[in-house]
Amino acid sequence: MTSPDDVLTDAASPEEGHLGTGLRVRHLTMMGLGSAIGAGLFLGTGAGIRVAGPAVLVSYLLAGLLVVLVMRMLAEMAAAIPSSGSFSTYAEVGIGRWAGFLMGWLYWATLIMVLGVEITAASQVLHGWLPGLPQWVLALVLIAGFAVVNLAGVRGFGEFEFWFAALKVAVIVLFLVVGVLLVLGVLPGTEPVGLANLTGHGGFAPHGFAGVVSGLLVVVFAFGGIEIITIAAAESADPRRSIATAARSIVWRIMLFYVGSVAVMVLALPWDSAELLAGPFVAVLQLAGIPGLADLMAGVVVIALLSAFNANVYGTSRMAYSLASRGDGPRALTRVSARGVPAVSVLVSIAFALVSVLLNGLLPERLLGYLLNAVGSSLVVLWVLIAVSQIRLRPRLEREGRLSVRMWAFPALSWATLALLVGFVALMLTDEAARGQLVATLVLCLVIVAVDVLRTRWRRRRA
Repeated sequence: MTSPDDVLTDAASPEEGHLGTGLRVRHLTMMGLGSAIGAGLFLGTGAGIRVAGPAVLVSYLLAGLLVVLVMRMLAEMAAAIPSSGSFSTYAEVGIGRWAGFLMGWLYWATLIMVLGVEITAASQVLHGWLPGLPQWVLALVLIAGFAVVNLAGVRGFGEFEFWFAALKVAVIVLFLVVGVLLVLGVLPGTEPVGLANLTGHGGFAPHGFAGVVSGLLVVVFAFGGIEIITIAAAESADPRRSIATAARSIVWRIMLFYVGSVAVMVLALPWDSAELLAGPFVAVLQLAGIPGLADLMAGVVVIALLSAFNANVYGTSRMAYSLASRGDGPRALTRVSARGVPAVSVLVSIAFALVSVLLNGLLPERLLGYLLNAVGSSLVVLWVLIAVSQIRLRPRLEREGRLSVRMWAFPALSWATLALLVGFVALMLTDEAARGQLVATLVLCLVIVAVDVLRTRWRRRRA
């Protein structure tokens, strides 16, 4: 097995400089929260309620448990050996070079496609508010603005993302407070709702266990994005302490926000009401009768999209930088500016974001759907390989005394987590839409591995 010291330094050569170290624990924590509390929560919750009813709470709890376990495994490795390549780097050492190459470029490709979706959705909403400006102009301005933010230095990026995420968190907290007051009948003109909406209209699980499973398939992907804290930790002053602190605090907060928000929704309104299914956050706030709150939520959705876009530009640029530093990408991607920013990697990510926006507007719906499906279930592939990497790396890291964060009940719980992930893949195979995503993702993975094989053979012929 390759020594961690040989592969996991993730630093460019002295001539090219090194990444900055301006991020603090509060930046990492808010970045993780901001990435996970995005469109998946604000826009996707209604879809989960539609297929599972109130039992979507069980779906969120199961998905949250799975995320907690995977994040603990990843945090263990990240605290032991901080790297901007994160799970890609650990897979390279724990499994093999092909796995690191696959995870890195799969993650990069996934976020590039997501960037196009996010900026397209945000510009569509803004165009509705500013109809005099063409949507493409708004998208271009947004992309240019976030390019400046990401090139300005990691400390400035961290502050920008901190306040973006803080606003989303504040709105979620406000929603929870208003929702609880509404459910208890404390607000003027309201009465306690009791458990009528939770147990009526077909019962707690109107679609049975199959509904819980379908809900799980919908909601689990909403937790994607939390892994960015392990990428960003490498640019903090004390990476090991930062990742340990952030990892401990972020998971329970996300569980509270997700499960708490959904609990308020299914308690306040019947699960099958048209308003709840169309826009659960807005529906609950309108029911509270407080002027302006529903409009505020529409603005927060835009901020959520832009915050996720900003964080994903960061994630793609650092992953590309790490891959190039390990010889798995063009050497130009390792160039670092005087501010400690991998400027070429940022500009490449921005350029591909523009291409992704164009694809969203120009490609036929069927082809675009196939591309989005290809990245739709990539998160599961990443989680499976994270679990395998942790199981293989843990004994070595323990022998070397590197562990400051430990996976609970190793190795039993690590193997149980891997089994849960395999079981989740099996569930996906029983659902037509999810099965299509898995097939598309498998094709994308095979393409990436084939590129690695061809690249390796070409290098050997040249040598």
